[in-house]
Amino acid sequence: MMSFRRSAPILCVALLALCPSALAQPSKRPAPKPAPYFPERFDWQRRDPAQLGMDAAKLDAAIKFAVANENPATKDLATDLATTFGGREPFDTPIGPIAPRGALNGLIVRNGYIVAEWGDTQRVDMTFSVTKSFLSTVVGLAWQQGLIRDVQDAVREYVPHTSLFEGPHNSKITWDHLLRQTSDWQGTLWGKPDWADRPEGQTPADWPNRKLSEPGTRYKYNDVRVNVLALAALHVLRRPLPQVLREGVMEPIGASSTWRWHGYDNAWIELDGQRMQSMTGGGHWGGGMFISARDMARFGYLFLRHGRWKDRDIVSPKWIELARTPGKVNESYGFMNWFLNGDRKDPNDPTRVRPPAFPSAPRSAVTFQGNGSNIIYIDWDNDLVVVVRWIQQRAFDNFIGQVIGSIAARESTR
Repeated sequence: MMSFRRSAPILCVALLALCPSALAQPSKRPAPKPAPYFPERFDWQRRDPAQLGMDAAKLDAAIKFAVANENPATKDLATDLATTFGGREPFDTPIGPIAPRGALNGLIVRNGYIVAEWGDTQRVDMTFSVTKSFLSTVVGLAWQQGLIRDVQDAVREYVPHTSLFEGPHNSKITWDHLLRQTSDWQGTLWGKPDWADRPEGQTPADWPNRKLSEPGTRYKYNDVRVNVLALAALHVLRRPLPQVLREGVMEPIGASSTWRWHGYDNAWIELDGQRMQSMTGGGHWGGGMFISARDMARFGYLFLRHGRWKDRDIVSPKWIELARTPGKVNESYGFMNWFLNGDRKDPNDPTRVRPPAFPSAPRSAVTFQGNGSNIIYIDWDNDLVVVVRWIQQRAFDNFIGQVIGSIAARESTR
C-alpha cells in the first residue's frame, strides 16, 4: 500500500509557497473603544488637562478670560430685571420668586471628566431661559410615553377643557409651533398679555393691536407663549412638571436635590381634583429653574451622550434629532432653547448667509442660553460640555474658542 507520510511535508511547503501569508501572524483586532464614563451622584471624577489632550496653560488662560468678563450688572436680580425690562414693557411686575445671584462660575467637562472648575459651581442661582430647555425636555418625555402622538398635531386636540386654543387663530397652533416659538399665540395668561412681552409697534397704543402672523410663519421669542406650552404640557402629563423632570431625568443622571423649578404665585389650577402649579419657561417675571452649574453640566452631558445615561435611555435620540433640526423661519433655533450654530439665511436677503452665532465653535455645537448670561455648551465634535454662568454674552465666543484652542494646542505637540 502506498504511503503518503513522506509527501506531507512537501505538500505543506508547496502550500506555503503558494500562500506566503499563511506564515504571517494573525492580525490584531483594534482594541474596543472604552465605554463612556458617567459620574456617580456624589462623585464626578477629575482628570488633568494633559490626560484629556488639553493644554493646561491655554485652558487656564481661557478661564481667566471668562472671569475677567463677568457680567458687570448688579447681582441684585430684582433690580437688574426692573432696569432690563422695566420701562420698556407694561405688566412688568414680578409674580414669581427672584433671588440675588453669585459671581461668575463654571466648569469644563471633556470625555465625561471634569477638567476645570472655577467659582462656586454648587451655588443654586436663577438660570432664566435655560429653563426652556428643561421644559422642552419634559414635553419630549410626554412624546416618548405616547401622550403626544405627533408634534405636528394641533394642541387643542390635547387640551379640550381649556380656552387656550379656541378661535380661528389659536386653534391652528401645533406642538411644533410652540416648541419653535412660531405660534403667535394670542391671549393673556397669568395676568400677562402676549403682546406685553417685548412689545412691537411705534407707540404703546399699537402694542395690543399688532398684526397676527399665521402660526409657523414667524419666529418671536415670547415668554407668555412659553408659559402656554408649560400649561398645555401640565394638562397632558397631569402631574406637576418638576415631579416629572425629577423622576424622568434629574434623579437618573445623579443630579443633586438642590434645584427647584418655580412657577408664578398665581399660576395654580385644579386638575383631577388636585391643586397644581403650572411652571414658567424662564425668569422674566420671576420663577423658572433655580439650579447649580454642577447640575446644569449633568443635564448637558446627558445630551452629549445622545440622551443615554449608563445603560439607560433617558431622552429619545429621535427627540434630540427633532430638537436639533433647524426651524423653517429661524435656522438657528431648534426646539425651545436649542440654539443651533450653523450658517443662517438673512431674513431680509435670502441670497446672503449669516455666519454662526459662535464662529469659534463647530457648526454642530448647541447651546442652551439664559439671561445673565447662563450657558450650557454641548460640543459632540470635541466631546465637550462647558457651563459658564454670568459671563458677558459678547465674550462667550472668544472664551469657547480658547477652550477649543487648548485641545488643538495639545494635539499639535503630539
